[in-house]
Amino acid sequence: MERVLLYTFLEVSSDCRFREQLHSLQSQGIVSFPKGSYGYDDEVELQTDGNRSGHLQNGELVFDPEVNEEVIRIIAAQLAEIGDQFDKEIKARVVNDLAQHFLNENLSGEEITQRMSEAVEGLARAIPSDMEQEKAMLVLAMVLTKKIANTMPSLLQRVFSTTVNYISQQLHNYIVRMLRE
Repeated sequence: MERVLLYTFLEVSSDCRFREQLHSLQSQGIVSFPKGSYGYDDEVELQTDGNRSGHLQNGELVFDPEVNEEVIRIIAAQLAEIGDQFDKEIKARVVNDLAQHFLNENLSGEEITQRMSEAVEGLARAIPSDMEQEKAMLVLAMVLTKKIANTMPSLLQRVFSTTVNYISQQLHNYIVRMLRE
């Protein structure tokens, strides 16, 4: 769910200068859209209570009954609009510093996720916003991903994976609530 939301956010964002690399994430299987565009297929069992079961794919629950492609597209587009407003507030230095961490191959995925978390939290404190803290942090993480990939498209795969990890660890429950509303 986090992968698809981030991918769709990046896809619908204005000023995305790495669309070719973004689409390669899908062809490489890093982002996969379930068969039938979030619909159900033969792989999903009908449970005795009438609900369909979900399964984990790459550590991510797929086939959440309430989530469909259109809902994700709408939410991603709304978040991208907010992201365009935040984009102007994010200083190039923050993006460049974070990009340098992604370039450092000696840092573990956990260390880079921590750096991403620190950058997002710092920006969340610095940018005045009247929205929920979790929503601001989600948008900021996705905007940072876009800005780093715009600066260095070769980092897209690493930045994308790190952002998905960060969002999964820090904001998963918020996303689940948001998709149900």
